Amino acid sequence: MVSYETIAKAIEKPTAQRAVGTAIGCNRLGYIIPCHRVLQKVGGIGGYRWGTTRKKAILGWEMAKL
Repeated sequence: MVSYETIAKAIEKPTAQRAVGTAIGCNRLGYIIPCHRVLQKVGGIGGYRWGTTRKKAILGWEMAKL
């Protein structure tokens, strides 16, 4: 899992967390490109294009596989 802030820093735009969130929210290939694994810096679930209930379910399913 990674935070929006971590991604912003990786692309050398450390203050662009919201822009990262907006870009991730435009991802139409949700499970193929695992945007559901991006969380808030403080550990919150954050948003998800298909709803936070689905995001939590996918994360739970993945964690159960570990």
